[in-house]
Amino acid sequence: MYGMWSKLIKTLSLKNAGPSASSSQLPPRVSKQSDSRSPSSAASSDSSSFSDRLSRSFSSGGRVSKKACAICLGNVRSRQGQAIFTAECSHSFHFSCIANSVKHGHYLCPICRCKWKEIPFQMPTTPNNNNTANRSITHTPPPLEDSFSFSDPVRYSDDEPLFVGPTGNTSSPTPSDSVSIKAVPEFPALAALDSVSNLAILIGVRAPSLLDDGCRLDRAPIDLVTVLDVSASMAGSKLTLLKRAVHFVVDNLGPADRLSVVSFSTSARRIFPLRRMTHSGREDARLAIDSLSSDGGTNVVEGLKKGARVLEERRENNPIASIILLSDGKDTCNTYRAGPNRAMDYLTSLPASVLIESGPGPNFPVHTFGFGADHDSNVLHAISDASGGTFSFIESVGLVQDAFARCIGGLLSIVAHELRLTMTSLSPAGVEIRLNPSGRYAHEISEDRLRGAITIGELYADEEKEFLIYLSVPVCYMTGKTPLLRIECSYKDISNSMVKLEGERVEIRRPDVQSPEDGVVNLEIDRQKVRLSVVEAIAEAKDLAESGDLAGAQVLLTTANSALLCSASARSGDGLCSQLMAELAEIRRRMANLHMYEREGRAYMLSGLSSHSSQRSTTRSSNSGPVGYDTPSMTTMISHSQNLSAEYYYREQAREQGIRLTRSTSSTGV
Repeated sequence: MYGMWSKLIKTLSLKNAGPSASSSQLPPRVSKQSDSRSPSSAASSDSSSFSDRLSRSFSSGGRVSKKACAICLGNVRSRQGQAIFTAECSHSFHFSCIANSVKHGHYLCPICRCKWKEIPFQMPTTPNNNNTANRSITHTPPPLEDSFSFSDPVRYSDDEPLFVGPTGNTSSPTPSDSVSIKAVPEFPALAALDSVSNLAILIGVRAPSLLDDGCRLDRAPIDLVTVLDVSASMAGSKLTLLKRAVHFVVDNLGPADRLSVVSFSTSARRIFPLRRMTHSGREDARLAIDSLSSDGGTNVVEGLKKGARVLEERRENNPIASIILLSDGKDTCNTYRAGPNRAMDYLTSLPASVLIESGPGPNFPVHTFGFGADHDSNVLHAISDASGGTFSFIESVGLVQDAFARCIGGLLSIVAHELRLTMTSLSPAGVEIRLNPSGRYAHEISEDRLRGAITIGELYADEEKEFLIYLSVPVCYMTGKTPLLRIECSYKDISNSMVKLEGERVEIRRPDVQSPEDGVVNLEIDRQKVRLSVVEAIAEAKDLAESGDLAGAQVLLTTANSALLCSASARSGDGLCSQLMAELAEIRRRMANLHMYEREGRAYMLSGLSSHSSQRSTTRSSNSGPVGYDTPSMTTMISHSQNLSAEYYYREQAREQGIRLTRSTSSTGV
């Protein structure tokens, strides 16, 4: 046991020299001052931390003296007016120190790791209780589950209170900083005596920018849980670069944001509770991240369950909550039947809070990252798709940080959430909503086909979503205009206030005869038709590849590319069409043979499907450059990540050159 503590001390004392192999969770900060300080102020204090005191106590290699409290290192023999708690294992502590530790979920003796049956409990301090908070009161908690590590509380209701303070201008947004809506018919006019059964209407929403005259505006604070694979296959540079990437996340969260870290291998552990990323919160998060070590198998289900519990059981909620899940291997602890439905079967093991279609209740999007050639891309894509997140494929070990940067660049720019579009027919006598292809977003059409809705959820700053609605339009016996639809939008803004945007009306002219100009297809609508057809082709090609028919998949993708080239939007030089053509070519290249498809083609296709069906940027393969749907916030965050990586590389180069120079000087005797 002493060896384990020695490793922990080494981790804490050498944390600036590089990642540690320790896997123990770092205890929370405990103040040496009077225990009348509030827990929240103690947690956020920048004074000497538990790790600093622990490091000093072991600096000489000796055990904690029986005369000293192992938490604050103060004397427990001379009481000095402080209550002393003596556990059943005979170790003694200042009552205020151990009660604070227990309150943060630590139920084992800090010295011998014995599980206590009686736990110290500290009553709240009140002005008139004459320091009764120091009276030793014990109670017996519910038995701990065997699957929990020693640092896990029974319930994750130990989240740090939310930031309370000015958050900028949270009044009702003006039109310039509200979500904007547009609606465009496929053709500007339709002959009065013509009827159509599938007139396309483009409905688009666009989020406001976070930049106004160069000043960054407010965005919604977030509760973020990172669920990290630390199985044996993550050893070496993978784990080192993963730690650096999570450090990057920590450094870019604000003091109103909260972060928790869950690691999983054969089992799962919460190694860091949900805490605000203040200066002290960041320091403690970095220590916890550096304590990660790799070992064991891969239990994605347990990791995700624990990550979801952190958000489900928190006492207070930031407006936005998300989970980031990274894994480099297939789940070795949960077996499911082989076949095309295996990923869907996998979802039955996941908590309802990460499944959109599970019914009422909170839903937490899971943004999944498949790392390397051996991860289970089918499962990770299914998880992200079912939860409303995205799936990214990280082919190169050096791009983990850039992939995380793209993701948090979006998450840290959310300006609208719970966004919902509703469509209502303005001509009940004949205009009906026939089809509503909305990608992966949930949609509905009423039985009478006069109303429809699309649930979008979160919208990043400057992000745009476009959807096609198909209408049946009857004959009109009078020239003029036919009213088609009224579009409305509702969402919650950064202050968590509900905003409702009233009606964008869609009308179409009905002349006696349709002119040639009136028959020209709208290029915006054509572009969305191309996008949806390519998404469908990629999905069908993947099904063929899974059945072993790579030749058939190649033919299908070639046909889709030919159709794309003939489209009006491609001929006009549309940027999205150019990206789609390049993507189809890359998919065909990665399907040259079955081995290549299984190692990289499948994950590349699924990451593309995730991006195009959600109209949101994902990382694909080893490409760290701009991709479709990138927002300015994402681009800025990726650039920041790449600059830091370059600085790190040059520092390492300089350090290695210095070492070589020193060795050369020593060998020559200079």
